[in-house]
Amino acid sequence: MSLAVDGHLADYSAHMRTFPTAPIAAASLIVGYAVVLATGSRTLGGIALALGGLWCIHAWLQRHGARTAATLGCVGLGLFVASHLLALVIGAWLSVLVVAGAMAWAAWVRADSLLSLQAGPSRT
Repeated sequence: MSLAVDGHLADYSAHMRTFPTAPIAAASLIVGYAVVLATGSRTLGGIALALGGLWCIHAWLQRHGARTAATLGCVGLGLFVASHLLALVIGAWLSVLVVAGAMAWAAWVRADSLLSLQAGPSRT
């Protein structure tokens, strides 16, 4: 990597590998619920969930545009609601894990798996 005149790394983002959003999206749901259990505060759990979700939405917006970001954001919100309903049937933790897996799958299919296609053939 080369340094720019002002001391900042030039083209740093061009040399970085893009981090997939699927694990962050899934972990946001899991960590959000874990924070609620650990602290007893739904507000703190919501903040943890929101931070991860907003990071993912920002990444989807930058990489794939507003339509993908809105679609996956709505999928995440829908799965969050579904986890509460599903928890009545299968239990809270299992529900969170199921919807986290569904969110990871949706993020992978709709966004992350397309990154390698956009980048073209690899130069290994």
